[in-house]
Amino acid sequence: MADLSSFLITARWPAKSPDIIQLYSLPTPNGVKVSIALEELGLAYEAHRISFDTNEQKSPEFLSLNPNGRIPAIIDPNGPDGKPIGLFESGAILIYLAEKTGKLLPADAARRYEALCWVMFQMGGIGPMFGQFGHFFKFAADKVANNPYPVQRYRDEAKRLLGVLEARLEGRQWLMGDEYTIADIATYPWVEGARKFYGGAEVLDYKSFPNVMDWGDRGLARPAAQKGMEIPRKE
Repeated sequence: MADLSSFLITARWPAKSPDIIQLYSLPTPNGVKVSIALEELGLAYEAHRISFDTNEQKSPEFLSLNPNGRIPAIIDPNGPDGKPIGLFESGAILIYLAEKTGKLLPADAARRYEALCWVMFQMGGIGPMFGQFGHFFKFAADKVANNPYPVQRYRDEAKRLLGVLEARLEGRQWLMGDEYTIADIATYPWVEGARKFYGGAEVLDYKSFPNVMDWGDRGLARPAAQKGMEIPRKE
């Protein structure tokens, strides 16, 4: 049985099954990227819910694994050279899991780097810009009621990014054509989050991006996504 005692986080969230991947997360657009990937890859894992309501992501135990205080994070007891490894940042975790299993990334080197470009497009564009849009549109609307600039700025940038996706998906089933990859898994939860959680479908004019909508629906229809979108579940 793996010994994870060197990871302080396990003192607060003990591993019932220390020989499998430990996931510390919430079902947010960033969090579900990893749970969806784990489900797609068929990897055994144990999910621990990190409560934002009580700022558990800022606790010393969580910060010991992710100094940035953000979900998701994982511990893999069977990391490189068979040694446990702790990882944070959803994009880095997706790449790690894909490389660990040899799945969800193209085998061809050139196409692999192309897929990674789209992962980084999500990490540097879709995630931050959609997140800022959602913050000002839904959570800080009262604070910017007399200043439309923040909502307009992030709305317009979110729509621009949707346009980039729309063009990429023209004639393609997935971002890499017929091959479903971590680039898709990284991105469509954010598109769905802006539509469902932020309630931004109308203001972002989702109907003008049919390729994106069809692609997102295809991703969400996958059994792994249907399960992963709800993990970690409320206890």
